[in-house]
Amino acid sequence: MTRDDSRSLEPDPQGLDRVRPEVRALAGEIVAWRRDFHRHPERGFEEVRTAGRVAEALAGCPGFRVRTGVARTGVVADLEGDRPGGPTLLLRADMDALRVEEESPQLEYRSVNPGVMHACGHDGHMAVLLGVARVLSGMRARMQGRVRLVFQPAEEGPGGAEPMIAEGVLRDPRPDAAFGLHLWSRLPLGYAGLRAGPMMAYTDEIGIEVRGRGGHGAYPHEGIDAIVAAAQLVVLLQSIVSRNVAPVDSAVLTIGRVEGGTVMNALAERVTLNGTQRAFLPETRDLCARRVREAAEGIDRAMGTRSEVRYTARYPALVNDEAMTRLAQRVIEGALGAGRVRDDMLSLGGEDMGFYLREIPGCFFFLGAGNTSRGCDAPHHSPRFNIDEDALLLGTEILLRLAEQFVVPGTARP
Repeated sequence: MTRDDSRSLEPDPQGLDRVRPEVRALAGEIVAWRRDFHRHPERGFEEVRTAGRVAEALAGCPGFRVRTGVARTGVVADLEGDRPGGPTLLLRADMDALRVEEESPQLEYRSVNPGVMHACGHDGHMAVLLGVARVLSGMRARMQGRVRLVFQPAEEGPGGAEPMIAEGVLRDPRPDAAFGLHLWSRLPLGYAGLRAGPMMAYTDEIGIEVRGRGGHGAYPHEGIDAIVAAAQLVVLLQSIVSRNVAPVDSAVLTIGRVEGGTVMNALAERVTLNGTQRAFLPETRDLCARRVREAAEGIDRAMGTRSEVRYTARYPALVNDEAMTRLAQRVIEGALGAGRVRDDMLSLGGEDMGFYLREIPGCFFFLGAGNTSRGCDAPHHSPRFNIDEDALLLGTEILLRLAEQFVVPGTARP
């Protein structure tokens, strides 16, 4: 069975022995960048300070042409090799933080912004990509081709990949391949995971308004109770995946917010349901969406209510190109060691890297950053989330090795 949870594996830092001296020499800076971003988190499309710090760090990387303000707060940096011709490679990191109040008082670099926290590792993603930039700038004489570094806003929502693509991040020239990583607390340090084909899910938002007819709670027969109807609908929705989706497929339908009613002795006239739907395959996505509407219509007929269902498409499924995934697996195993890359990873989480990979071939992978002995085992989006910072060096080394495969002639195939 494929899954995204590998907590049974113990951290294995032996890959640190394979990190090149240039990255080791930058360890202090890479960690400092990550901690600075962590201390000053900003939400999607509000990453003004973050983008400024990224641009400032890139200014110390000779040869890069840096553009700021892309899709409001995004940063794009291009490095052209001294040798003419060659392919273009895109490497991407996300910049935004979450609306989460950090609960890690022991951290000297905990968030100073109330109610905002880097609870998903994006601070580390930026630090890794800045480390890549610093080392690549010293390799320009050997490069044939170009590397485009994309620091993207708003991955957690409402989504920064689409507006960055609209503003030309995949043009002039069009990248030949794209890679990205996600630091993953569910994988221990020294391990990685990926999968060819769909690896992360379509994510859609569901909004349902159930409308009844208000009345006195002592005379329920004179009204139409929207709360009772909504409760029946929530229960019915939970049968969609279990009784409509093939057991060998995967989908999730979760109602996470219910709002309705005003006082305890009156029938609610309106109830609002909000939730999320996840699926790997487009046909499964469409099936679930159709059944949600049919379930609402059925409850309306049975209860006398009137319901309105609204779907908001968020992110496409993240689909890794088969050839690029094979290449990435070989490169990562070369960096971490044999037997340390799982090729069966699946997550029903959403990831807007899927927009890039829908346009150009590439691979997105998980890099282990969990370590119970260092207190780095809280789940993503937890107020106690943290990473083992040794993963930053491993991530930098892996992305550099991937870049060399494309833009440094004579690099040995793994």
